[in-house]
Amino acid sequence: MNYVNLTTKDGIGTIEFFTEQSNSLPGDILSKLASTIADVGKDPEIKVIILKSGGDRTFCAGASFDELIAIEDVDKGKGFFMGFANVINAMRKVPQLIIGRVQGKAVGGGIGLASATDYCFATKYAAIKLSELAVGIGPFVVGPAVQRKVGVSAMSQMAINATEFHDAEWARSKGLYAQVFDDAEAMDVAVDELAQKLAASNPEAMANLKRIFWEGTENWDELLAQRAQISGNLVISDFTREFIQKFKKK
Repeated sequence: MNYVNLTTKDGIGTIEFFTEQSNSLPGDILSKLASTIADVGKDPEIKVIILKSGGDRTFCAGASFDELIAIEDVDKGKGFFMGFANVINAMRKVPQLIIGRVQGKAVGGGIGLASATDYCFATKYAAIKLSELAVGIGPFVVGPAVQRKVGVSAMSQMAINATEFHDAEWARSKGLYAQVFDDAEAMDVAVDELAQKLAASNPEAMANLKRIFWEGTENWDELLAQRAQISGNLVISDFTREFIQKFKKK
């Protein structure tokens, strides 16, 4: 029952994704997510976007291991990682500000999604981990978004110590989360309040603000494609395939 859904109300567009495997993201869901975000960006009736995932536990477990292990050549590898690149680029390009709602753990690509939002709320259960190096790859595609949000130091700590979770308060202190709440109910009140305020604000002013916030990322179409190529090369290596198999068995 994997899905990407869009609901709209009073100028607020809520995009929700869900997969049965801890909201990990296969290629078809990544493609749907990117196209949905891009389409919302063209809708002048939608003033602000909320990005969320379904379920009450994990926000996003990153890449789908089933698809990673099935990749047989470099082109397919690059194509898979371009799915994350396309979502991040869609998020940065739309004129609307994007509010993130992170109810639980974010791993790998999930941190990339949270980093690409413009204002992110979380619960105290929203620990984060950049796990890519632990399976023989590296956070190459999501790295620019994460580094832009938390800085080189915090990003490198997560990327190097790839098996350790950092709690939500650590993520807030580094700038990934704007606010952290005790539970999802309290978080949703804050998400709705901010979304309503932004929906009533000047769309042109918000679009100009977003453009300023994202200055310096104009080369990301090319940059993230280059990063996807690096990941595509690595994912077909014997080292990485063996590590992914080990992780799947845990």
